[in-house]
Amino acid sequence: RLWVRCGAMVDDRGQRVKHATPSFAVEVLGLSDVPAAGDEFDVYTDEKEARSISTDRADAQRQSRLMAAISSRRVSLNTLSSKAQEGELKELNIVMKADVQGSVEAILGSLKQLPQGEVQVRVLFAAPGEISETDVDLAAASEAVLIGFNTTLAPGARQSADRLGVDVREYNIIYALLDDIQAAMEGLLEPELVEEPLGAIEVRVVFSVGKGAVAGCYIQSGKAIRNCKVRVRRKNEVVFEGNLDSLKRMREDAREVAAGYECGVGIDNFNAWQEGDIIETYRMVTKRRTLSMSK
Repeated sequence: RLWVRCGAMVDDRGQRVKHATPSFAVEVLGLSDVPAAGDEFDVYTDEKEARSISTDRADAQRQSRLMAAISSRRVSLNTLSSKAQEGELKELNIVMKADVQGSVEAILGSLKQLPQGEVQVRVLFAAPGEISETDVDLAAASEAVLIGFNTTLAPGARQSADRLGVDVREYNIIYALLDDIQAAMEGLLEPELVEEPLGAIEVRVVFSVGKGAVAGCYIQSGKAIRNCKVRVRRKNEVVFEGNLDSLKRMREDAREVAAGYECGVGIDNFNAWQEGDIIETYRMVTKRRTLSMSK
Protein backbone atom coordinates (compact mmCIF):
# COMPACT_ATOMS: atom_id res chain seq x y z
CA ARG A 1 0.00 0.00 0.00
CA LEU A 2 3.05 2.28 0.13
CA TRP A 3 6.59 2.33 -1.14
CA VAL A 4 9.67 3.52 0.74
CA ARG A 5 13.36 3.81 0.09
CA CYS A 6 15.19 1.83 2.76
CA GLY A 7 17.38 4.34 4.56
CA ALA A 8 19.28 1.84 6.66
CA MET A 9 19.04 -1.55 8.36
CA VAL A 10 20.26 -2.31 11.88
CA ASP A 11 20.74 -5.81 13.26
CA ASP A 12 20.05 -7.07 16.80
CA ARG A 13 23.47 -5.85 17.95
CA GLY A 14 22.85 -2.29 16.76
CA GLN A 15 25.20 -2.64 13.80
CA ARG A 16 24.22 -1.37 10.37
CA VAL A 17 24.00 -4.05 7.68
CA LYS A 18 23.53 -3.92 3.91
CA HIS A 19 21.78 -7.26 3.42
CA ALA A 20 19.14 -9.27 5.33
CA THR A 21 18.51 -12.90 4.46
CA PRO A 22 15.66 -15.22 5.65
CA SER A 23 15.44 -15.54 9.48
CA PHE A 24 17.70 -12.50 9.86
CA ALA A 25 16.14 -9.89 12.22
CA VAL A 26 16.71 -6.24 11.36
CA GLU A 27 15.26 -2.83 12.15
CA VAL A 28 14.39 -0.92 8.97
CA LEU A 29 14.80 2.86 9.03
CA GLY A 30 13.12 5.32 6.68
CA LEU A 31 9.51 4.07 6.66
CA SER A 32 6.99 6.81 5.91
CA ASP A 33 4.06 5.04 7.59
CA VAL A 34 3.52 2.78 10.59
CA PRO A 35 3.14 -0.89 9.60
CA ALA A 36 1.05 -3.30 11.62
CA ALA A 37 2.44 -6.46 13.13
CA GLY A 38 2.35 -9.19 10.49
CA ASP A 39 2.48 -6.86 7.48
CA GLU A 40 4.51 -8.24 4.58
CA PHE A 41 6.68 -6.31 2.13
CA ASP A 42 8.43 -6.96 -1.16
CA VAL A 43 11.93 -5.81 -2.11
CA TYR A 44 12.67 -4.17 -5.46
CA THR A 45 15.92 -2.87 -6.83
CA ASP A 46 14.14 -0.52 -9.25
CA GLU A 47 12.47 2.50 -7.61
CA LYS A 48 10.16 3.16 -10.57
CA GLU A 49 8.84 -0.40 -10.48
CA ALA A 50 8.30 -0.24 -6.71
CA ARG A 51 6.43 3.06 -7.00
CA SER A 52 4.18 1.75 -9.79
CA ILE A 53 3.30 -1.47 -7.98
CA SER A 54 2.65 0.44 -4.74
CA THR A 55 0.27 2.84 -6.51
CA ASP A 56 -1.64 -0.03 -8.14
CA ARG A 57 -1.96 -1.89 -4.84
CA ALA A 58 -3.07 1.25 -3.00
CA ASP A 59 -5.79 1.86 -5.59
CA ALA A 60 -6.93 -1.75 -5.36
CA GLN A 61 -6.96 -1.61 -1.56
CA ARG A 62 -8.91 1.63 -1.65
CA GLN A 63 -11.60 0.18 -3.87
CA SER A 64 -11.71 -3.02 -1.83
CA ARG A 65 -12.24 -1.12 1.41
CA LEU A 66 -14.96 1.06 -0.09
CA MET A 67 -16.82 -1.94 -1.49
CA ALA A 68 -16.40 -3.86 1.76
CA ALA A 69 -17.87 -0.96 3.72
CA ILE A 70 -20.86 -0.67 1.41
CA SER A 71 -21.37 -4.44 1.35
CA SER A 72 -21.03 -4.70 5.12
CA ARG A 73 -23.58 -1.94 5.54
CA ARG A 74 -26.10 -3.79 3.36
CA VAL A 75 -25.54 -7.10 5.10
CA SER A 76 -25.95 -5.48 8.48
CA LEU A 77 -29.19 -3.81 7.45
CA ASN A 78 -30.56 -7.09 6.14
CA THR A 79 -29.49 -8.99 9.22
CA LEU A 80 -31.00 -6.43 11.56
CA SER A 81 -34.01 -5.57 9.38
CA SER A 82 -36.65 -6.36 11.98
CA LYS A 83 -35.16 -4.02 14.56
CA ALA A 84 -34.23 -1.35 12.03
CA GLN A 85 -37.79 -1.22 10.65
CA GLU A 86 -39.14 -0.73 14.16
CA GLY A 87 -36.59 1.98 14.87
CA GLU A 88 -35.12 0.00 17.76
CA LEU A 89 -31.53 -0.16 16.55
CA LYS A 90 -29.39 2.56 15.01
CA GLU A 91 -25.77 2.60 13.93
CA LEU A 92 -22.82 4.90 14.48
CA ASN A 93 -20.17 4.16 11.86
CA ILE A 94 -16.54 4.95 12.65
CA VAL A 95 -13.29 5.03 10.68
CA MET A 96 -10.29 5.39 12.97
CA LYS A 97 -6.57 6.05 12.66
CA ALA A 98 -4.18 6.23 15.62
CA ASP A 99 -0.50 6.71 16.34
CA VAL A 100 0.34 3.08 17.14
CA GLN A 101 -1.35 -0.33 17.08
CA GLY A 102 -1.53 -0.35 20.87
CA SER A 103 -3.71 2.77 20.83
CA VAL A 104 -5.99 1.20 18.22
CA GLU A 105 -6.47 -1.92 20.33
CA ALA A 106 -7.08 0.08 23.52
CA ILE A 107 -9.75 2.23 21.88
CA LEU A 108 -11.47 -0.73 20.24
CA GLY A 109 -11.54 -2.53 23.58
CA SER A 110 -13.10 0.49 25.28
CA LEU A 111 -15.72 0.90 22.56
CA LYS A 112 -16.85 -2.68 23.10
CA GLN A 113 -17.65 -1.82 26.72
CA LEU A 114 -20.28 0.76 25.71
CA PRO A 115 -23.91 -0.48 25.90
CA GLN A 116 -25.10 -1.18 22.36
CA GLY A 117 -28.66 -2.42 22.85
CA GLU A 118 -30.19 0.30 20.68
CA VAL A 119 -27.24 2.08 19.08
CA GLN A 120 -24.52 -0.09 17.59
CA VAL A 121 -20.96 1.15 17.08
CA ARG A 122 -19.58 -0.19 13.79
CA VAL A 123 -15.84 0.30 13.33
CA LEU A 124 -15.42 -0.02 9.57
CA PHE A 125 -11.65 0.42 9.59
CA ALA A 126 -9.06 0.98 12.32
CA ALA A 127 -5.30 1.10 11.87
CA PRO A 128 -2.18 3.03 12.90
CA GLY A 129 -0.97 5.83 10.67
CA GLU A 130 -1.96 9.27 9.47
CA ILE A 131 -5.44 10.05 8.14
CA SER A 132 -5.34 9.74 4.37
CA GLU A 133 -7.68 10.71 1.54
CA THR A 134 -8.55 7.02 1.29
CA ASP A 135 -9.81 7.12 4.88
CA VAL A 136 -11.87 10.20 4.02
CA ASP A 137 -13.37 8.44 1.00
CA LEU A 138 -14.28 5.42 3.12
CA ALA A 139 -15.92 7.62 5.76
CA ALA A 140 -17.87 9.49 3.10
CA ALA A 141 -19.09 6.31 1.40
CA SER A 142 -20.27 4.77 4.67
CA GLU A 143 -21.53 7.96 6.37
CA ALA A 144 -18.99 7.45 9.15
CA VAL A 145 -17.27 9.72 11.63
CA LEU A 146 -13.52 9.87 10.96
CA ILE A 147 -11.49 9.76 14.17
CA GLY A 148 -7.80 10.48 14.59
CA PHE A 149 -6.00 9.71 17.85
CA ASN A 150 -2.53 11.22 18.35
CA THR A 151 -2.06 11.33 14.60
CA THR A 152 -2.09 13.83 11.74
CA LEU A 153 -3.84 14.35 8.43
CA ALA A 154 -2.01 13.64 5.20
CA PRO A 155 -1.71 16.46 2.66
CA GLY A 156 -5.08 16.92 0.95
CA ALA A 157 -7.05 14.89 3.50
CA ARG A 158 -8.48 17.95 5.28
CA GLN A 159 -9.55 19.54 2.02
CA SER A 160 -11.11 16.27 0.88
CA ALA A 161 -13.02 15.96 4.17
CA ASP A 162 -14.36 19.51 3.86
CA ARG A 163 -15.40 18.90 0.28
CA LEU A 164 -17.18 15.61 1.06
CA GLY A 165 -18.69 16.81 4.33
CA VAL A 166 -16.90 14.22 6.47
CA ASP A 167 -16.81 14.89 10.22
CA VAL A 168 -13.15 14.57 11.30
CA ARG A 169 -12.52 14.42 15.05
CA GLU A 170 -8.98 14.60 16.44
CA TYR A 171 -8.05 13.56 19.99
CA ASN A 172 -5.02 13.05 22.19
CA ILE A 173 -6.90 11.90 25.30
CA ILE A 174 -8.75 8.59 25.09
CA TYR A 175 -11.37 9.58 27.67
CA ALA A 176 -12.36 12.63 25.62
CA LEU A 177 -12.73 10.40 22.57
CA LEU A 178 -14.92 7.91 24.42
CA ASP A 179 -17.05 10.68 25.97
CA ASP A 180 -17.77 12.13 22.53
CA ILE A 181 -18.61 8.71 21.08
CA GLN A 182 -20.99 8.04 23.97
CA ALA A 183 -22.61 11.46 23.51
CA ALA A 184 -23.05 10.77 19.79
CA MET A 185 -24.66 7.41 20.57
CA GLU A 186 -26.99 9.03 23.08
CA GLY A 187 -27.94 11.60 20.46
CA LEU A 188 -29.23 8.75 18.29
CA LEU A 189 -31.45 7.36 21.05
CA GLU A 190 -35.14 8.15 20.79
CA PRO A 191 -36.06 10.61 23.57
CA GLU A 192 -38.09 9.17 26.42
CA LEU A 193 -41.59 10.49 27.14
CA VAL A 194 -41.95 10.96 30.90
CA GLU A 195 -44.65 12.28 33.20
CA GLU A 196 -43.95 15.57 34.96
CA PRO A 197 -46.26 16.18 37.97
CA LEU A 198 -47.82 19.64 38.18
CA GLY A 199 -50.06 19.60 41.23
CA ALA A 200 -52.92 18.14 43.27
CA ILE A 201 -56.50 19.49 43.38
CA GLU A 202 -59.29 18.61 45.81
CA VAL A 203 -62.91 18.60 44.64
CA ARG A 204 -64.99 20.37 47.32
CA VAL A 205 -68.33 20.92 45.59
CA VAL A 206 -70.03 19.79 42.38
CA PHE A 207 -72.18 22.11 40.22
CA SER A 208 -74.62 20.89 37.57
CA VAL A 209 -74.30 22.80 34.32
CA GLY A 210 -76.85 21.74 31.73
CA LYS A 211 -76.23 18.06 30.99
CA GLY A 212 -72.78 18.22 32.51
CA ALA A 213 -71.09 19.15 35.74
CA VAL A 214 -68.30 21.40 36.96
CA ALA A 215 -66.12 20.65 39.96
CA GLY A 216 -65.49 23.44 42.45
CA CYS A 217 -61.93 22.79 43.59
CA TYR A 218 -59.10 23.92 45.82
CA ILE A 219 -55.49 23.72 44.62
CA GLN A 220 -53.69 21.80 47.37
CA SER A 221 -50.22 21.93 45.81
CA GLY A 222 -48.52 22.90 42.61
CA LYS A 223 -50.83 24.30 39.96
CA ALA A 224 -53.52 23.57 37.41
CA ILE A 225 -53.01 24.51 33.75
CA ARG A 226 -55.75 24.55 31.16
CA ASN A 227 -55.44 21.61 28.71
CA CYS A 228 -52.93 19.79 30.91
CA LYS A 229 -53.24 16.06 31.60
CA VAL A 230 -55.31 14.99 34.61
CA ARG A 231 -55.89 11.83 36.61
CA VAL A 232 -58.96 11.68 38.88
CA ARG A 233 -58.53 9.54 41.98
CA ARG A 234 -61.31 8.42 44.27
CA LYS A 235 -60.23 6.59 47.42
CA ASN A 236 -56.91 5.63 45.75
CA GLU A 237 -58.70 4.33 42.66
CA VAL A 238 -58.23 6.04 39.30
CA VAL A 239 -61.69 6.76 37.85
CA PHE A 240 -60.67 8.92 34.89
CA GLU A 241 -57.66 10.04 32.86
CA GLY A 242 -57.78 12.74 30.23
CA ASN A 243 -57.35 16.48 29.67
CA LEU A 244 -58.40 19.48 31.74
CA ASP A 245 -60.67 21.17 29.19
CA SER A 246 -62.00 24.09 31.23
CA LEU A 247 -60.37 26.08 34.04
CA LYS A 248 -62.03 29.04 35.71
CA ARG A 249 -61.07 31.43 38.48
CA MET A 250 -63.81 33.67 39.91
CA ARG A 251 -66.05 32.61 36.97
CA GLU A 252 -63.48 33.89 34.48
CA ASP A 253 -61.52 31.65 32.14
CA ALA A 254 -58.03 31.11 33.47
CA ARG A 255 -54.92 29.71 31.85
CA GLU A 256 -53.35 28.71 35.16
CA VAL A 257 -54.28 28.64 38.85
CA ALA A 258 -51.66 28.24 41.59
CA ALA A 259 -51.71 26.49 44.96
CA GLY A 260 -53.87 28.04 47.69
CA TYR A 261 -56.58 29.25 45.32
CA GLU A 262 -60.03 27.96 44.41
CA CYS A 263 -61.05 27.22 40.84
CA GLY A 264 -63.66 25.55 38.68
CA VAL A 265 -62.67 22.50 36.65
CA GLY A 266 -64.55 21.07 33.69
CA ILE A 267 -63.76 17.96 31.65
CA ASP A 268 -65.75 17.28 28.48
CA ASN A 269 -65.76 13.49 28.83
CA PHE A 270 -66.24 13.23 32.58
CA ASN A 271 -69.10 14.51 34.73
CA ALA A 272 -69.29 11.96 37.56
CA TRP A 273 -67.57 14.19 40.09
CA GLN A 274 -67.79 13.49 43.79
CA GLU A 275 -66.74 15.63 46.70
CA GLY A 276 -63.35 14.51 47.96
CA ASP A 277 -62.05 13.45 44.54
CA ILE A 278 -58.39 14.28 44.03
CA ILE A 279 -57.32 15.56 40.63
CA GLU A 280 -53.65 15.02 39.80
CA THR A 281 -52.40 17.43 37.15
CA TYR A 282 -49.37 16.57 35.01
CA ARG A 283 -47.86 16.92 31.56
CA MET A 284 -45.81 14.67 29.34
CA VAL A 285 -42.33 15.89 28.46
CA THR A 286 -39.52 14.43 26.37
CA LYS A 287 -36.29 13.64 28.16
CA ARG A 288 -32.92 13.00 26.57
CA ARG A 289 -31.86 9.47 27.36
CA THR A 290 -28.42 8.23 28.29
CA LEU A 291 -26.92 4.85 27.49
CA SER A 292 -27.51 3.73 31.07
CA MET A 293 -31.21 4.51 30.57
CA SER A 294 -31.50 2.68 27.23
CA LYS A 295 -33.39 -0.54 27.13
